[in-house]
Amino acid sequence: MTTGALIFAFNNEHIDYLAMARWTAANILRHLGIPTAIVTDTQFDPKEYEQFIFAKPEGEHSRRFADQDNSVTWYNGNRVDAYGLTPWDQTLVIDADYVVASDQLKILLAMPHTFAAHKTAYDVVNQANFDELNNFGNFNMPMWWATVMMFRRDHEVEMLFNAMNMIKQNWQHYRNLYKISKSTYRNDFALSIALGIIHGHALDHTDIPWKLASITPDHKLTKSATDHYRVDFLTQDQKPRYITLSNQDFHAMGKRHLGDIVASDIG
Repeated sequence: MTTGALIFAFNNEHIDYLAMARWTAANILRHLGIPTAIVTDTQFDPKEYEQFIFAKPEGEHSRRFADQDNSVTWYNGNRVDAYGLTPWDQTLVIDADYVVASDQLKILLAMPHTFAAHKTAYDVVNQANFDELNNFGNFNMPMWWATVMMFRRDHEVEMLFNAMNMIKQNWQHYRNLYKISKSTYRNDFALSIALGIIHGHALDHTDIPWKLASITPDHKLTKSATDHYRVDFLTQDQKPRYITLSNQDFHAMGKRHLGDIVASDIG
């Protein structure tokens, strides 16, 4: 059985997602020992542990990130094609802005299940309330995050991705059905709704057995050494504080600081 990672990377006016994806691919090889296929519309010369998969970006939206001075174009419509695009029998789908700083994901790859995703994310500095982010819609439905997903080739998993694609194609209908106030399509919403459809709305799915560590865009992220990071933030009473993360994976929700780290590492 072949195993590898899959990362979607479509650049916009301000964010070099391809550079992030290639930097992450190197971290994946170093910690997990598996290759990475990068789905992008930008040609590049792959290294021995990379594959290039061409795709035209879908799901174009304008989005303002908290750490960007301007609104940026955000392409998030291709994730539903992961099952059809992956060259692997077992696939680890990872956001380009997910930092792999340990071998923890080996636990996920060793799980016997055909699919798993995070159900709960949290702020690593415990300043932001993630209750609204971990649920969606007026019915407060629980949300599964598409930031990290593991799947194996299986009929039920194929149905799951087909359902996600159906939801994307009929987003306005599902947005109305679940009373989602924001109009922008999100893969997290599609994944959560699709899991409900496939499993009879029983909310009984395979979760990644740890919470998704996250750094919000209003916190400053810097790198002190290989796999060692610092997060500077303000407390509720505006006092400056920082924490260090060593050999811990996390989701960098802000793109500017991670982009600076990647640019510095690349050269």
